[in-house]
Amino acid sequence: MIPGMTDTSGQDTGPTAKERWAAVRRQGARGLDRAGWTGSVGERLAYLAEAGAGVYDLDEPADVYGNRIVAALEEKVAGLLGMEAAAFFPSGTMAQQVALRCWAGRTGNPAVALHPMSHPEVHERDALSQVSGLRPVHVGSGPRQPTAAEIRDVGEPFGALMLELPLRDAGFVLPAWEELTEAVEAAREREAVVHFDGARLWECTEHFGRPLEEIAGLADSVYVSFYKSLDGLGGAALAGPRTLVEEARTWRHRYGGQIFQQFPTALSALIGLERALPRLPAYVRHARVVAAALREGFAEAGLPWARVHPEVPHTHEFQVWLPYPPEVVAEAALRQAEETSVALFPDHWSGDSGPCLAWTEVSVREPGLGWTAQDVRAAVRDFVGRLPDRG
Repeated sequence: MIPGMTDTSGQDTGPTAKERWAAVRRQGARGLDRAGWTGSVGERLAYLAEAGAGVYDLDEPADVYGNRIVAALEEKVAGLLGMEAAAFFPSGTMAQQVALRCWAGRTGNPAVALHPMSHPEVHERDALSQVSGLRPVHVGSGPRQPTAAEIRDVGEPFGALMLELPLRDAGFVLPAWEELTEAVEAAREREAVVHFDGARLWECTEHFGRPLEEIAGLADSVYVSFYKSLDGLGGAALAGPRTLVEEARTWRHRYGGQIFQQFPTALSALIGLERALPRLPAYVRHARVVAAALREGFAEAGLPWARVHPEVPHTHEFQVWLPYPPEVVAEAALRQAEETSVALFPDHWSGDSGPCLAWTEVSVREPGLGWTAQDVRAAVRDFVGRLPDRG
């Protein structure tokens, strides 16, 4: 029985996996990633005070309903993305619904073409249709971005094309720059607007070899997150034409997003733009080193089948697939962290409904830069040694 599970008598057999991982993190296990949100409340507050002084005048009055520091953040984001204006939102789910709702009103068509693995379809409980009256229309399939041909072949008119860059659930995959420009052009041919789900757009510049404003400039509107890549407390921004953003502010209020004060979140976003954003290209480059070492390590350990997807990561995040039930590899990863203080795979393992197959996400950030390829291969060999023999 896996530790933390309950036996048939209903008696607790020990700490849960979540509790065990919390203990591992408290002990400072070495990993490839250490997101800021794992710190204590006190640590987070101290960081805001220390780092915040370098990005904003902390003697200024706090914000009230979106002015002052929130307005400064909006102006900075609009400039970074090369857009006329930007509006702060408490969540990306709200920001995208509002953006697509505004575009539907302008185009007269509530249909939104998007990949079936995109965030609104997988993680938002049908919010587009249930809350905003929009109608998702699927384009593309499998763990890849939609192609221009698939966009042209959608069997009905649509008012907006939403592209998630990168497509997280498909393995943080991105199209080639030429493929992206062709997809956008295909949507224009259909007289549709283009909206980028750019929750992680910040980390795409290395793959595309283009600056943020050139990437964002392909779209009519862009949503970006402040916590997924930038270690902020939360929050998001919608950027685009000034008239769209002003309309979005009205809908933000209607959706309950007009929050009285948001200075901690806005300050953390400004810190992320100052400190984390410039480091992302280095994380992407080193993720490619880590991915190659993982493949080599699995081969050296004699594992009959393993996959890193994409083989060469498009961002600093990617997937690892192994031929085991998810609970087996999850326990091996946890035991490795407990017994060696090496947390190679600390994230959740998911499983396929077919043959035994499990996958997890790997993220490479500042701590990962200290890992050599040899370090990764050694950690993989130790991890594989904790898995049952596949025969």
